[in-house]
Amino acid sequence: MSIDRRQFLQASAALGAWMAWPSPLFAAEQRKERLIELIPSVFNTALDPASETLTGVWSFNEQFPGPVQRFRRGDSAHFAVKNQLPQDTAVHWHGVRVPNAMDGVPHVTQHPIPPRGSFDYRFTLRDSGTFWYHPHQSSFEQVPRGLYGALIVEEDEPPQVDRDEVWVLSDIKLDARRQQVEDFGRILDVANDGRVGNQILVNGLVAGAPRKLEVRAGERLRLRLLNTASARFFRLAINGHAATIIAFDGQGVVPHPLPAEGLPLGPGMRVDLIIDCMGQPGQSFAVRDLGRPPIVPATQLGTLAYGAQPAVRSKPLSSPIALVPNQIAEPDLGKAVDHYIIFQGGMRGAPVIGLVDGKPSRIQELITKQGLAWTMNYNAQHEHALMHEPFLHLKLGEHVLLHMINETDFVHPMHLHGHFFRVMAVNGVANPQREWRDTVIMGPRQSVDVAFVADNPGEWMYHCHILDHAAGGMMGTIAVE
Repeated sequence: MSIDRRQFLQASAALGAWMAWPSPLFAAEQRKERLIELIPSVFNTALDPASETLTGVWSFNEQFPGPVQRFRRGDSAHFAVKNQLPQDTAVHWHGVRVPNAMDGVPHVTQHPIPPRGSFDYRFTLRDSGTFWYHPHQSSFEQVPRGLYGALIVEEDEPPQVDRDEVWVLSDIKLDARRQQVEDFGRILDVANDGRVGNQILVNGLVAGAPRKLEVRAGERLRLRLLNTASARFFRLAINGHAATIIAFDGQGVVPHPLPAEGLPLGPGMRVDLIIDCMGQPGQSFAVRDLGRPPIVPATQLGTLAYGAQPAVRSKPLSSPIALVPNQIAEPDLGKAVDHYIIFQGGMRGAPVIGLVDGKPSRIQELITKQGLAWTMNYNAQHEHALMHEPFLHLKLGEHVLLHMINETDFVHPMHLHGHFFRVMAVNGVANPQREWRDTVIMGPRQSVDVAFVADNPGEWMYHCHILDHAAGGMMGTIAVE
């Protein structure tokens, strides 16, 4: 893509974002801008409070994970990023509908931030919800090293709760000295399930029984769960409690119970739960990842631990918990344009031919010579290739029905920047909930149909959030112009 065309898209994005802004936010746009300094750097931290061993990590503001950023809907944010890492970086605001120039994608929306360089991100938080931030430069390395943090935008009228807690779920790969294993970007990970750590973390600390969320009998808890791992999937379960799901990826849904078989949470995805804590003082209940036994064993992430204080109330609150929806343009399937994306490749995949820089290569050559393993619509490219073309061109305002066809033997959590989409069908079977998402799990040999309105102009990343897969070719851009 030529720089002239990209500059045109970015200019259009800035104008379009202003013109399309929901009218209730014009007043909010005048609020005083809040300046936050973010400094990505290298430092040592304790992953286990019971141990004196420190582990080297990369993170923001010498906090691991990065500091939770909390805003109100309509607030204006100014993030001044000052890079103290030994390599280039950038910051992407996952799930936040920002103007394209603020999306934090190197060689697409901005130049990478060099060591000792800086970049200023300015945008208004138009949607409430649970989001997060992380690099989009060498993300297969920088994210598992620790560069991630939660970004919370509170509703104008949030549900009544006694506490609002955030759990950032991740993992880390450690050696016998409790230091990070330096094996990022291995082709075996790129072409298979991605790089999975050997230690699960909750808010930067080792998971397990010592990880306690202390609650008081009778209180109502809002628990925001974020999966910031680069490849690990979670299946969440809470013993002894009827947890209620109120949001996926920051977008409200019709409240419904946590499934008994566990809630799948893929990389990049979030879920908001309401938990009425009706246990007795002194009781303790496990919060677990059910895993995939016997391949992936179940793991206790932590506990809901009831304090000895008297109960706050004797029965659950009766106040509503449904969230007021954000203002998202509703796709009209009657006039939607059909688009298709076919996914191929992987170590166990059928032989495929992919185009790299316009030249055909067999999957064996992609893996051994290019370090790539995946194709989208028969194309593969290295992470944020300097010269590339969008694989889809959408008209501004177009109603889109996107058919994703997974011809691989692997699962892929697919993430679209700049937009939310409704999940319409899986394997041709209509999805009755039709929830809004920005990341959707696409199972092996599965098809998923999503619908959205292309109303945010610019060039937007679309990629698998198993970050090794993205680096291995399952990354491209969709132009809205």
